[in-house]
Amino acid sequence: MKVTGLALVPPATAAGSPQLTPELLASVLARYSRSNEGLAKILEKVDLGHPDESIDRILKFVDYGHASIGGLTGGLAVAIDGVSMWLAYKLFEISPMADGQESSTRYIAMDVANLPSAGELGLPEDLAGRWRDLMERAFAAYQAEYARLEALGRAEPERIRVPADARTAVVARIRKNHALDRARYFVPLATRTSLALVQSARMWAQTVQHLDSLPQPEARAAAGAIRDELLKFSPRLMRHSYAESSYQAEARQELAASLRLGLECLSAEPLADAVWVKADRVTPPWLPATQPVAEALRHRANRYGQCGSTIRRMRVAFAWNNLAIAELRDLNRHRTGHRYTPLTQAGFYLPPEVPRAPHEALLADQLALTRELLGRGSATYVYSLLLGAQTPFEHSTHADKFIYEAELRTGSGAHFRYAEHLSASLNEFYKQIPEAKEWIREGAAEPE
Repeated sequence: MKVTGLALVPPATAAGSPQLTPELLASVLARYSRSNEGLAKILEKVDLGHPDESIDRILKFVDYGHASIGGLTGGLAVAIDGVSMWLAYKLFEISPMADGQESSTRYIAMDVANLPSAGELGLPEDLAGRWRDLMERAFAAYQAEYARLEALGRAEPERIRVPADARTAVVARIRKNHALDRARYFVPLATRTSLALVQSARMWAQTVQHLDSLPQPEARAAAGAIRDELLKFSPRLMRHSYAESSYQAEARQELAASLRLGLECLSAEPLADAVWVKADRVTPPWLPATQPVAEALRHRANRYGQCGSTIRRMRVAFAWNNLAIAELRDLNRHRTGHRYTPLTQAGFYLPPEVPRAPHEALLADQLALTRELLGRGSATYVYSLLLGAQTPFEHSTHADKFIYEAELRTGSGAHFRYAEHLSASLNEFYKQIPEAKEWIREGAAEPE
């Protein structure tokens, strides 16, 4: 694992503008909101050579009593190399205010050399060899299915939806992605990946505090590494980023629930799709919605356009019973609202193009190892999962954000399985808000 903070420098066109450290920026802007002396007067007290003394002269913002001041540090960018896909998923889950990206499964090395050691992950010593053997077999299944699907795409190009005017290089890329995206369900969740997040020092402190409170050793190691790096950028706020009792209590409760549900529902059989959507358009009696749904949607040129207030005020919760972790990794990165999953294996998804029979022994052994870890009460059971593991997933947000996600995840270039899940949720949404259907641009997904 390697953590790198990225410091921003002003472009040449802003060379004459005031330059501040993140915590000095927060201090200056906090003072600015509490005086009428003007920005220039406050900046006279800034000495970049002695930032701590400057902060004390302007405003001791950490001690002022308002957490929002910590958000004035601006976006601190951190790149985190070589963490498991589980930890990357967890970082996005607990950082809903962050912008970020994670390495795609299309660009990660898929072999056992790209796994952390069992010791790094905290797996029981007596299961380490069994775990590594299973992971090696999972990678072999991935490689075999990718090669088979890629060859099948060459032999039967009609299987792949390629634009009629596509250039040779584009056809090759689409064929490759078609195979990669259908083989990826064998990829271990323990596989190393990389991600970058940008958020304020206030939110970083909260994220690291949460990480440091989790039971997995990898999470606590990441908390220490991120903290050490961010102390260079925001030393005062990052002193408040250690494990905290309320986070630890919730982590224990969530783990206990996942262990119990995991043992109850554990299966490697495919779990049939079910979707649940609840659209709540109730408004206060003294502030009713006066704009028709159609009027709130019809002016958008694309999914980036502004929705009207009727849609922006409408609450929407949606959930699937069987979201494969392969899709969870991406849908979990939609930042708005709240996302929740127990991360249990209630089934195992393979696309129609991948036969199940050749992999039954692998899936049975993976299931047995997961059951053993769950039975021992080990938080490291997550590292026995493959990306095909199906888990319940719920997201609650507002209608404008739900519509954006549905249009994005069914649009051109979207993964085929995203499109199936989001199309199903849209159908449920239309049953409750039928007047929206004409104005939502549901796509057909692919070519990938």
